[in-house]
Amino acid sequence: MAAHPPVIVYPPSATGGRRVTVHGQIVGLAHGRGEVAALLRAAGFAPGPDEAVELDRPGLIEWRGGDLDTWE
Repeated sequence: MAAHPPVIVYPPSATGGRRVTVHGQIVGLAHGRGEVAALLRAAGFAPGPDEAVELDRPGLIEWRGGDLDTWE
């Protein structure tokens, strides 16, 4: 059985937003790429406080129900 990446972004909900988990723990509900990046930066996934988080890195994030451009 293959292991999942540490971050999972779930499909868009009916009320808007996508649930984001880190190591199985819910860290927030994101309504866009910037919010996912902010949640991951807060969880320590950015190299530095002002550096970008790679949202398209398969070993880091699994996007379910669409990719990083799917929000509805």
